[in-house]
Amino acid sequence: MPATDKTERIEHLTPTYTFREDRLEALRRAVPEAFADGELDWEALRHLLAEHLTEEEEESVEHFGLTWPGKRRARRAAHIRPEGTLKPAPGEGLDEETTRNLYIEGDNLEVLKLLQKSYAGKVKMIYIDPPYNTGNDFVYPDDYSQPVEQYLKLTGQKDDEGRATTTNPKSSGRFHSNWLNMMYPRLVLARELLAEDGVIFVSIDDNEVANLKLLFDEVFGVEQFEALISWQKRYTRSNNTVDITNVVESIVVYSKSPSFEVNLLPRTADADARYSNPDNDHRGPWKGASFLNPLSPQKRPNLCYPIQNPKTGQTTLPTKKAWRISKEAYTELGKEGRLYWGADGTNAVPSVKQFLSEARRLTPINFWSHDYAGNTDEGTSDLSKLILGGIFDNPKPIKLVKRVLEHSTSLDSLILDFFSGSSTTAQAVLELNREDGGNRRFIMVQLPEPTGNPEFPTIAEIGKERIRRVVKRMKEEAAESEEVKEKLAERSEPEDLGFRVFKLDRSNFRAWNPYEGKNTGELAGLFDQEPLVEGWKKEDLLTEILLQQGYPLDSTVEEVGEIETNQLLRVTCSFFETPLYISLDPKIAPETIEQLPLTSENRFICLDSALTDQSKVRLVDRCRLIVI
Repeated sequence: MPATDKTERIEHLTPTYTFREDRLEALRRAVPEAFADGELDWEALRHLLAEHLTEEEEESVEHFGLTWPGKRRARRAAHIRPEGTLKPAPGEGLDEETTRNLYIEGDNLEVLKLLQKSYAGKVKMIYIDPPYNTGNDFVYPDDYSQPVEQYLKLTGQKDDEGRATTTNPKSSGRFHSNWLNMMYPRLVLARELLAEDGVIFVSIDDNEVANLKLLFDEVFGVEQFEALISWQKRYTRSNNTVDITNVVESIVVYSKSPSFEVNLLPRTADADARYSNPDNDHRGPWKGASFLNPLSPQKRPNLCYPIQNPKTGQTTLPTKKAWRISKEAYTELGKEGRLYWGADGTNAVPSVKQFLSEARRLTPINFWSHDYAGNTDEGTSDLSKLILGGIFDNPKPIKLVKRVLEHSTSLDSLILDFFSGSSTTAQAVLELNREDGGNRRFIMVQLPEPTGNPEFPTIAEIGKERIRRVVKRMKEEAAESEEVKEKLAERSEPEDLGFRVFKLDRSNFRAWNPYEGKNTGELAGLFDQEPLVEGWKKEDLLTEILLQQGYPLDSTVEEVGEIETNQLLRVTCSFFETPLYISLDPKIAPETIEQLPLTSENRFICLDSALTDQSKVRLVDRCRLIVI
């Protein structure tokens, strides 16, 4: 094969990714006839689906749902390619070389997009406490055309102007619309990140709960609604207002798919106290369940049959209510001694023994009292024990987030909070892991919103410092408490008390602007431009490459020591069976090419300018070569 043919097989690294490509590819495989010249043909797709459309749908009439000004633009926003990247901030975290926990500073819309390729389908639970839209809350002023430039201005990183955070006053004619436009694309992206058995919990007050539920119905599907939990945030009334005192908030819960199963609660002493053993059954305490069905014999004729008391011989037929179980089940329960005919054995209708030893754990309910899930006073106290109070409004209590974790995660789950605030969720994850031996991991995302506090100038600084102080306290407890030492000794792997910090910034790749001139001779110069921005750094570009290739930010990156002529990095994670190899050196020596431990399954990424034509041909024969 000629060299020119081989070099055509070289892949070029694309600077951004959205899950739109995956969706289009899935659609292309399912209905290839709906595509023409590589593009989706809407009319062809509509024609293919014609037999499944109702007459009303064909006529595009109005239908039930939530609509508002700007919805179409908000829907598209989730699919606009990200233009930024995440850059590591070494020294701002803890145990950065080994931890799998992440803290990301940035506009969460852009960050959620950047996480798509690496984390889609990997997150078990999302908990967020977004702005409640009370009229004074900050609402992210999304600029879908230049999100990173807007973000840098907003946070004062681009120039001295900085832009003050904005509120969404109730006097605005688009009061609800502004909030919905903010939430819609973020929920779309959040759904993609959830695992098939994943679930999302969203704290919200009465002001937007109705709209939020309708929004979820559209994005997640009505059938994925799990619960609307009422959390008793206060335990006393405010008697100095003319309004009805609000003592509860809502938590909206939706699952990704029917695969989600809520975790049952541990049994309580009160629940177990309902069991006794009046007949000294060798199987232990039990409680009686009714033998009667709520429905009448007319409605359940198959559950109408004569039963006979084994002591008195009395035969009984159902009259007002049918029996609860079939005749076959009744016979089997009698053989097993699970029917109880009363203390003296003469009742006409038995009860069914349910033994404590066989009792399941407790089903959660949708009212969480303050003693079960904490209250706002506890949230403030939780934070003030670590950081001086008064610098963050209304933090959620640790107990509340722990309840969310207990109901929805396993010991090794990945948890995401993209309105992370003061990092209550991170603290809850760390503390619960110590309590039950778990290895849950967290990803916190927070805009560095200004606070006006010189010690903690942004909310992101509060969040990071809170995690540091929680870890410091937990390490002190581990050193001083024999009970904690014993618990840690029982763990299957070391406790992760660290986190790494990443910050949203401009991409390391030059922006590609379509040529609008008329002189075709100018085009040659465009292709001679360097693909990377001036002053790019290896560590920053490495992170961007990992995200583009679908590797998580906690991947293991190690230098291949046996390669002496160039720096070669090997990247591994549980998502991929074969390692990814990367060299960002300006030139790659011929001897390096020969020593690379590559197979046809490996990807090797390097600078295009680092290779000779001969080296490219050699590498194409051995691996998937991707050049920058």
